[in-house]
Amino acid sequence: MSPDTRLHRGAHPDDRRLFAPKWLPALRAATAELSWLLSHGYAMPSSLKLVGDRHSLTERQRLAVSRAACSDASLERRRAHCLPVQSLQGAAVIIDGFNLLITLEAALAGGVVLVCRDGCLRDLASVHGTYRAVEETKAALEVVGTALAELKAAEVEWLFDSPVSNSGRLAQHVRDFARERDWPWSAQAVVNPDAALLSSDKLAISSDSTILDGVARWVNHGAYLVERYVPRAWLVDLRA
Repeated sequence: MSPDTRLHRGAHPDDRRLFAPKWLPALRAATAELSWLLSHGYAMPSSLKLVGDRHSLTERQRLAVSRAACSDASLERRRAHCLPVQSLQGAAVIIDGFNLLITLEAALAGGVVLVCRDGCLRDLASVHGTYRAVEETKAALEVVGTALAELKAAEVEWLFDSPVSNSGRLAQHVRDFARERDWPWSAQAVVNPDAALLSSDKLAISSDSTILDGVARWVNHGAYLVERYVPRAWLVDLRA
């Protein structure tokens, strides 16, 4: 595999066609149908193939639908444990680092950002085992820091996946970035951020489905950040 040399985490060349307005009814219907199947105990792979074939979706469109859908039980659970952003005031916060940062990078670069059934925003980017900073990385960190400072979060812990190459370097960059601005941040690369997030008593910031289905308290901070600080983001709303 060739090294990742992208300067932006923006749109795929086919995205303007794949997520054009004419496709939205089919994508929304597929998201609703997949959510129904998941709610009734059907497995994701076979369910996604069924709705994808039914609506003649491409692989990238199917990826979007899979990220946007969730079962009724997951939707109810996520809503019950989600706190308003004002809850960040005075709170100790733990951030799912790659999850938040890459979504913001995509939004700032004009990439597709999905508005999902649970109200979270999710991107279609991936790091393929290696993270490489892009031109929007600094702006993304600035957005996060500005918002958390305005909301008066007491302390902020970033977690990055250490199996992803360059995660340790990114954690150091985040620490240096925060130190220059006197933000109360820490950052580290750990083997299993999911386990750390799920076991933490801190207020979690993530849109990862696995995290949201198990964490005690979370804030939909990504949606807040994009709405407030990235008004020109390309949002593709797949809610029914």
